[in-house]
Amino acid sequence: MSRADSSREAIANQPDLVIPQLIVGLGNPGEKYDRTRHNVGFEAVDLLAKTWQISMAENRRFQGIYGEGRGPHGQKIGLLKPLTYMNRSGQAIRAVIDWFKLPPESVLVIYDDLDLPVGKIRLRSSGSAGGHNGMKSAIAHLKTQNFPRLRIGIDSPRAAHNSDKAVVSHVLGQFSKAESEVITDVLYLSRDAIELGLREGIAKAMSLYNNRSISINP
Repeated sequence: MSRADSSREAIANQPDLVIPQLIVGLGNPGEKYDRTRHNVGFEAVDLLAKTWQISMAENRRFQGIYGEGRGPHGQKIGLLKPLTYMNRSGQAIRAVIDWFKLPPESVLVIYDDLDLPVGKIRLRSSGSAGGHNGMKSAIAHLKTQNFPRLRIGIDSPRAAHNSDKAVVSHVLGQFSKAESEVITDVLYLSRDAIELGLREGIAKAMSLYNNRSISINP
């Protein structure tokens, strides 16, 4: 048995370890949403696909852009970008886990978070939607909050009052040049956290990456 096989067997023998099998990035389809704050989940999955050399293509059964291959440690992994638009993201996630008979806790969802500053990520093994419509849909279709998620900070609107209109304008707007430079680094930080989670479990990745941040240069 190779060292990699031994490592995977050791992980499999730890029943409480949460290891993702499907990684979902939330966003909206279409060119007009490219590079917007709300689509940072899509960008995170694009980086994972590039790093792990996983080809992705539209899959009508799964209502999204889907690809599968091997993660950095040899484990089988699926990547999904729902094409349902943000508010119905859960439909696509449900389609994949039903097809492959995956448990909800094996799904890692990546999405933008207004409550975190740009430069911060936050990994959790469970939790509420926190007002995010894509996560509301995911929770509704998975019928549980007990699945891991990685939130990428996009900061809140700078308006005096965060009205619904201000929030929509903010999340559908693009990052500033300074923010974009930070987000590029954040996506690599997110990738590193996910790769550790795939190797040693979400809890280990949480302990090492939740306190890290990348600063915006003035």
